[in-house]
Amino acid sequence: MVESWSFLDTAESNFRPLVVIELAKGTKEETIEWFTKRIVDKKANGGAQLLIKPLVTENGVENIYLVGASHLRLLLGAEAVGLVKECSDNSMRTFTYSSRKTFKHFADDNHNFLTMAECQYIIKHELENLRAKDEKMIPGYPQAKLYPGKSIVRRLLTSGVLVQIFPLHDREELKKLSHSWYGRVKIGYQPLDDIRCYFGETIALYFGFLEYFTFALIPMAVIGIPYYMFAWEDYDKYVMFATFNLLWSTVILEVWKRMCAILTYRWGTLLMKRQFEEPRPGFHGVLGINPVTGREEPMYSSIKRQLRIYLVSLPFVCLCLYFSLYVMMIYFDLEQWALDYHKENESNFSSLMLYVPSIIYAVVIEIMNLIYRYAAEFLTSWENHRLESSYQNHLILKVLVFNFLNCFASLFYIAFVMFDMKLLRQSLATLLITSQILNQFAESLLPYWLQKRYNRRMKKRMCSKKTDMDLSLADQVNMEKEMGTYLGTFDDYLELFLQFGYVSLFSCVYPLAAVFAVLNNITEIYSDALKMCRVYKRPFAEPTANIGVWQLAFETMSVISVVTNCILIGMSPEVDALFPDSKMDLVLTVALVEHLLLAVKFIMAFVIPDKPRDIQMKLAKLEFESLEALKQQQMKLAAESLQE
Repeated sequence: MVESWSFLDTAESNFRPLVVIELAKGTKEETIEWFTKRIVDKKANGGAQLLIKPLVTENGVENIYLVGASHLRLLLGAEAVGLVKECSDNSMRTFTYSSRKTFKHFADDNHNFLTMAECQYIIKHELENLRAKDEKMIPGYPQAKLYPGKSIVRRLLTSGVLVQIFPLHDREELKKLSHSWYGRVKIGYQPLDDIRCYFGETIALYFGFLEYFTFALIPMAVIGIPYYMFAWEDYDKYVMFATFNLLWSTVILEVWKRMCAILTYRWGTLLMKRQFEEPRPGFHGVLGINPVTGREEPMYSSIKRQLRIYLVSLPFVCLCLYFSLYVMMIYFDLEQWALDYHKENESNFSSLMLYVPSIIYAVVIEIMNLIYRYAAEFLTSWENHRLESSYQNHLILKVLVFNFLNCFASLFYIAFVMFDMKLLRQSLATLLITSQILNQFAESLLPYWLQKRYNRRMKKRMCSKKTDMDLSLADQVNMEKEMGTYLGTFDDYLELFLQFGYVSLFSCVYPLAAVFAVLNNITEIYSDALKMCRVYKRPFAEPTANIGVWQLAFETMSVISVVTNCILIGMSPEVDALFPDSKMDLVLTVALVEHLLLAVKFIMAFVIPDKPRDIQMKLAKLEFESLEALKQQQMKLAAESLQE
């Protein structure tokens, strides 16, 4: 790269606000001056070399600042974070400033070459990489200690000086996206490319998976309806349905890998190289030298972490699992009470009372999941994991284990201990439908109603001050800073994971589960789109190449579903009648069928490539060209050294 950071100017006539920084009220002037100076300082001096301006309102200058960057600064930042863009020859390559002319739609005066989400991601990356140099503390706050290499933004957040950092909405683009996304009810695909351009790859990939999973459920729903209507009690007729379910669950997960590769290649994230992971914000320890990077950073003994995991976290999780089972037994006592009450009274009211225990238990399950989630986050943070990926993996493992047992333990107990298929059907239907209603209300309807009330109050306040109803920049910032913060796709994927369990684990008992899942997901697409556009602050874009550990979670659930469905079919009276003399023959036959189905499942997973052939060829071509370029560079250096 011929150009360097030093020639960049920190002033630009056309300032475009991209990110908002809100400081705490009463923040000391010396702190503000030091922080803003570090933001605008040149890279050579340890700054971010960005543009920053205070937000001026009718009350004067508040502790809210708008951050932007020059077009040139953003292009150099795109190279620094390794963004991948489309070239003129339709190939995808890592963007470099020196070869900028080779990229499609690039022009020196085209400020839309980088999407707004990409620009905001670059600014977030630069702010998070502001590091302390010689400072021992935050100026004005001697208790907020700093050391060389410490992230300044993270220290300001933990000390309470920095309230929040969030990207601004583009109201015109948001209006267009809202109209094409959820503004009108239509049968068709979501505008995933537009969602990616506005919200980034992680959120677009979630909505792509939600859409794909909904379409994949339709064959199950179509086949399940006639099974429900015409073969309710004939469990032997469910053998074909259960077998189809097992093969279906394998095929959809493997095909999704291919769909995911197609999307992320088109978006460029499939090619993005993962850089060395920085320590997560909450990581703490004694200051030391990292033997890999040579940087000064906190060091924490892995032995201490393992002791915390196995002596505190693991017993706590086991205790919670025991409590979940205890609540489950209370639920069965309530079921027995409702059944006895119905036998005594034989009325319409007593018939309705049969569903009350399941509804109460479904509500209790959701409450327990919510409480446990907070406890799991606290414990995982206390374990003091160095990397964000390690933190997320341990958190997801804790939450999945508890949610799986909490949601499905009662169904396993009814099926394999009580052998009550009628109660299993009733409980599965009640748990599925109740959890879907509660999730829709808690995740979308309630936050939307609260946000709409707040927006109405804000508009009334603005109407009393002026007649122009168009939001000024100050009004927009003040409205957005009060909106809720989107905490990521964790809960959304967890909801789909549990739904996949309800559909696949006991498919031969309740074929209508897929029908209710399809109906829920159709409304989920619209409600999730609504909350992203109207309820929450705009989240920062996060590049990703796949759905991560959730792919493994779904695949594990599909393996468990093979076992449960085989056992359920083996327990049916019709299959049991085929082995009147020896139950051992029945067990061995069921085990053989289960192993054969698992073998077919794993063979299919192996045979179906994770990436389409054309993408494999493009990736191989890029790798070959990069090796050739490296070889040419080495030969050039060798020739120069010989001439010297």
